[in-house]
Amino acid sequence: MHARRKTAALIGAALAPVVAVSLPAASAGAHGYISDPASRQAQCAAGTVSCGDITYEPQSVEGAQGQTSCSGGNSRFSELDDDSKGWAVTPVSRTTTFSWKLTAQHATTTWEYYAGGQKIAEFDDGGAKPDAVVDHQVDFGGLTGRQKVLAVWNVADTTNAFYACVDVDVAG
Repeated sequence: MHARRKTAALIGAALAPVVAVSLPAASAGAHGYISDPASRQAQCAAGTVSCGDITYEPQSVEGAQGQTSCSGGNSRFSELDDDSKGWAVTPVSRTTTFSWKLTAQHATTTWEYYAGGQKIAEFDDGGAKPDAVVDHQVDFGGLTGRQKVLAVWNVADTTNAFYACVDVDVAG
C-alpha cells in the first residue's frame, strides 16, 4: 500500500508541469483589437511604430462606452491619439474587411465603425459571445482617400468598450 501511494505521488509530480503548461493562461486585462488592417495598437505590438505600454498589450484599449478617441479615454495609451506619430496607412477598397483578434470573448451588444466624422457601419450581436476572430465587411460609402477609422466593440455585460483606430487610404 505504501509503495502505491509513493508511485501515485511520483506520477502526479511528473504530470503537474505538463498539465500546468497545457492550461490556458489567464487573460487579465486581455480583450481584443483589430489585427487586419493593422490598427495603431497592432502596429505598436509589431514594432512598426515605437510605442510605450501598448506594445505589450495591444488588446487592452478599454474605456467607458461612448468615447471618441483611439485610446478610449485611457490616458495610459494616449499615444494612440497622436495622429502625427507616423502610423502606417493601409490601402483598402471601398468595402473592406476589418478583423478583430479577441483574447477574451465578452458578450457583445454592438460593433461600431466611424470615419469622416460619421458612423459608417454598425453590427448588432444582441448580447452574444463572439468567436476569437470576428470579421466585419465595412462599406465606406462615398468616403475616399486617407481616413482614420475608429472601431468600437461595445461589451454587453459592463459599461465599457474596446477601441481601435486604423489608418487607411480608401480607393476612389
